[in-house]
Amino acid sequence: MNNWDELQESVGFTFKDITLLQTAFTHSSYVNEHRKEHLKDNERLEFLGDAVLELTVSDYLFKKYPDMAEGQMTKMRAAIVCEPSLVEFADSVHFSKYVRLGKGEEKAGGRNRPALLADVFEAFIGALYLDNGLAKVIQFLERIVFPKIDTGVFMETVDYKTQLQEIVQRDRDVLIQYDILGESGPAHSRAFEAQVVVNGQVLGKGTGRTKKQAEQNAAEFAVRQMMHK
Repeated sequence: MNNWDELQESVGFTFKDITLLQTAFTHSSYVNEHRKEHLKDNERLEFLGDAVLELTVSDYLFKKYPDMAEGQMTKMRAAIVCEPSLVEFADSVHFSKYVRLGKGEEKAGGRNRPALLADVFEAFIGALYLDNGLAKVIQFLERIVFPKIDTGVFMETVDYKTQLQEIVQRDRDVLIQYDILGESGPAHSRAFEAQVVVNGQVLGKGTGRTKKQAEQNAAEFAVRQMMHK
């Protein structure tokens, strides 16, 4: 089994145009060293894949979080499509193994360079879109990206106090109040407990190392409860 067959088996798709797949994994340094072969590098596919990824992730967030405000969805999407996240996704399917690099770039450690791997992931998405269509891209993301979103790992990018305010104030004027219920632990390791009260009703409680963190955690609890109603 050659590298390209192995890669297709790994990602779960057969490409009608294998050149598209090969181009997605071809760095400009490889093209420069193989001029007689008239190859293309992956930069144009990366441009396309970036847009496809933005669309598919936006669509997923829009449907998954019907009460999430635009600003919060923008922040979360940015965390999902940022370089460190893309590298993690690329690593989960061992993309670095298949990248075609020039000798100089290879010696310089390019195969493990985060920016290069993030670009390859986007280029692959672009190639998959052109060859197999949007439905197949979504199928791939359902395996590699969306489960990561479902675990809540990207929720850390969300400001829950702002989000709670945007949700409850959408329908009416409300009074949101945060109370610090108490603190415990030694001076070097304080823990605060907070609650969030909306129009006199306690909607969530949370603890944290600082008062601000405790309030954020109380707001997060309230937001999650409201989203799952």
